[in-house]
Amino acid sequence: ERAYKPVSYVDQMAIHFTLNGNMILKDSDEGRRQSIRLSTAAEKAPIETSAVTYEEEEIKDEESTGDTEVAGVEEAEGPGAAEAAEAAEAEEPPPPRVKEQKLANQFNFIERASRTLNNPMRERASQSEPTPCKTFSATANQWKIYDAYVEELQKMERSKEKEKPKAQIAKREEEKKKGRKLTTLELQSDDINKISKAAKIMERMVNQNTFDDIAQDFKYFEDASDEYRDQQGTLLPLWKFQYEKTKRLAVTAISWNPKYKDLFAVGYGSYDFMKQGQGMLLLYTMKNPSFPEYVFSSESGIMCLDFHNDHPYLVAVGFYDGNVAIYNLKKATSQPSYKSSAKSGKHTEPVWQVKWQKDDMDNNLNFFSVSSDGRIVSWTLVKNELVHTDVIKLSVEGTTMQGPEGLQLQTFGCGTSFDFHKKIDYLFLVGTEEGKIYKCSKCYSSQFLDVFEAHHMAVDSVSWNPYHLKVFISCSSDWTVKIWDHTIKTPMFIYDLNSAVGDVAWSPYSSTVFAAVTTDGKAHVFDLSINKYEALCTQLVVSKKKNKITHIQFNPVYPVVIIGDERGHVTSLKLSPNLRRMPKAKKGQEVKKGPEVEIAKLDKLLSLVREPESQA
Repeated sequence: ERAYKPVSYVDQMAIHFTLNGNMILKDSDEGRRQSIRLSTAAEKAPIETSAVTYEEEEIKDEESTGDTEVAGVEEAEGPGAAEAAEAAEAEEPPPPRVKEQKLANQFNFIERASRTLNNPMRERASQSEPTPCKTFSATANQWKIYDAYVEELQKMERSKEKEKPKAQIAKREEEKKKGRKLTTLELQSDDINKISKAAKIMERMVNQNTFDDIAQDFKYFEDASDEYRDQQGTLLPLWKFQYEKTKRLAVTAISWNPKYKDLFAVGYGSYDFMKQGQGMLLLYTMKNPSFPEYVFSSESGIMCLDFHNDHPYLVAVGFYDGNVAIYNLKKATSQPSYKSSAKSGKHTEPVWQVKWQKDDMDNNLNFFSVSSDGRIVSWTLVKNELVHTDVIKLSVEGTTMQGPEGLQLQTFGCGTSFDFHKKIDYLFLVGTEEGKIYKCSKCYSSQFLDVFEAHHMAVDSVSWNPYHLKVFISCSSDWTVKIWDHTIKTPMFIYDLNSAVGDVAWSPYSSTVFAAVTTDGKAHVFDLSINKYEALCTQLVVSKKKNKITHIQFNPVYPVVIIGDERGHVTSLKLSPNLRRMPKAKKGQEVKKGPEVEIAKLDKLLSLVREPESQA
């Protein structure tokens, strides 16, 4: 309400800790009664010789507190009795004094036998404290046996600890006697581990000096000629990432890390059915373009990957042989931490896309995969094992085949891509090899919510708009990119790019900007708010005839896109100002930003498209 308000009462005291005590005052009525009772019990009980030494030790600790009973007797006898007592002390040694008993509150008293941690019951049975009841003698003996066992176990543990250093020294001496080559290798590896971090920093510094002009362009360069291009833009090439062992492999997947904005993962494999072999997973950073940060090799080609949003060190990967796996970047191993198998329900065809989802009800990690075998599978990490659940099977209507002996065999659709809704958790889209897009729900495993007759060839990519809840985009090998409203069966926008479209991606900074790559080596950037009919930028990225572009991804923070090709190269390019134009402010008003503005901007475009349709 933007105003100060009076508060009638504020409690300024906060109690952080409260503990009920079990002691009572000596001067209270209950304290006097207990002290008289304990003193009379001590006079009647015989003092054993074995207890004398124990009581003398206790007296030393409690000399500061004094003896309340002796002080009371001295006051009653008077000054004459005190002089006689001093003379007696000088002639004879002082008698052993009984240990002063602590006065316990009978209504708030915790004892060892009353605790649930110690199973057997026990009553105090020490020499200075005689047991009041004979029925507890058996339990006291049980506690003595228990204490003896505990002491013996502690002795055994101490002896083991003493023997450990002796055994280690003996092993070192044996290694020295056997040979010195092993020890030198081990020492070298230890030294390398110590200086690896410093070497990595030095490598980045050297690379920054080597590619200083590119680093300056990335940080500061803005193409001033955009002002004279009539809303057209360009892509400025920055770093090129390549690795010797991936020259004959194609870039099959790209994904930016959600936490470290300069780090991205690249999956390598082959789209050629006849040229299948090994695959690789590399992680590059823009701080060091000359060499990857992480290198993982696999027996089968990697076809897709995805970073976990909450755990950015976990990477889900799909392989050409139908397996899925999880790589943990924290572990210094070249093999995946978890991997599926034929026993755990792996796919029978290549896995074309994987996506992390929210954890299940038991907080187990969960991701989904789509494959050419027509199955969308949910993988859950339970007790260090991947457990699969078939979410849906892509059955194709009206395509039953005649099998042997008159059997009707139902054929399944080949899933090629999918994407989950950003807000509605159960809703997702699946693109198929037949060109159809299925709108599905996690709740229904046998039927679809809707079917879009989207393309004439395989759907290579499908993706929801990051801002608008109804809009999604798809691309296909039939040369087209289409933008849809999932409540309408016909596309809102259709773009023919004159070549097979390999991938399409929405920009993270605007609801109307997207980019697509085609097999003729070109990258296309569109902004619907500026031009609804043509691309603002169409630029050749790969010049070689035998090379094709496969994937494109926007950086979540910087005005940069990365593009992968079939030769294993990843090229980073910077968007010119015309390709990332923000809305202009009116006179006397501030520029409005945020998801609501982006949604309104796209809604306005969609309404313009719907009006001619309604009139027709």
